[in-house]
Amino acid sequence: MIRAAATLLMLAVAAPLSASDAPYVPTPMSVVDAMLEIAKVGPQDYLIDLGSGDGRIPLRAATRFGARGFGVEIESHLVRDANAAARRQGVADRVRFETRDLFDTDVSGATVLTTYLFQSLNLRLRPYLLAKLKPGTRVVTHEFHFGNWQPDRRITVHVPDKPYGDPKSDVMLWIVPADFSGLWRVSLPGEPERELRLTQRFQMLSGTLGAQPLAEGRVSGSTLRLLPAGSAQIYTGTLDGDTISGEMSRAGAAPQLWRAQRVQRGRMDIDAGSELPFTSGSPTGESR
Repeated sequence: MIRAAATLLMLAVAAPLSASDAPYVPTPMSVVDAMLEIAKVGPQDYLIDLGSGDGRIPLRAATRFGARGFGVEIESHLVRDANAAARRQGVADRVRFETRDLFDTDVSGATVLTTYLFQSLNLRLRPYLLAKLKPGTRVVTHEFHFGNWQPDRRITVHVPDKPYGDPKSDVMLWIVPADFSGLWRVSLPGEPERELRLTQRFQMLSGTLGAQPLAEGRVSGSTLRLLPAGSAQIYTGTLDGDTISGEMSRAGAAPQLWRAQRVQRGRMDIDAGSELPFTSGSPTGESR
């Protein structure tokens, strides 16, 4: 059944894209700036824009924030215009555009990925992005989200000159999570070794630490934060292969180092299942 599901997923992702699947609608520049700012784009970044239109997002990332950029667009005349704009703006050495199906694009080198695509396309992209992007990669969308994969942050941008709909736009940020799922052995100085069992759905963790259920568990890139129920302890740590290293803190005491070794791998749950209507989730939406 798993193999059959994987085959169906690959067929869905590989389905050719047409211009009608992703019609060109320019992103207002105030939204472009908000997308780049929420991702904290800087000179160290390589931004990939899927469905790049006239190239304004990668171009702005290069001219204002010093980043490198790559855009893919199915409409060849838009690609020609975008590459010409890169030459005019003096960033052709850092930004380029290609006529390409976004599902035939290697995104693995991105540190930031941006989209302004219909909901249906985002849901098709979701498993591909989670499989190909490195943990910690920032993914930013305009208006449309990724279903059950809730954003880590969301802001609402007021856009008085928006050419359609309400004069505002949602900008959402996701941090690609590492997979912490599985069975771990936890070592903490002065305490007996305990088992940590983690189940992960996107960036959310559940499970047990010894006999204690987790009241809260969350992943951001390669880091995690755990709060055992009924305890004042907070565990934070960073994943390196099958090892977590970090600190356990509690009020009134100095932080202690802790370490965990994975003895049995799990698998992060990214199954579409029944897609829930979008909500702002745990992160509170902000306006600007």
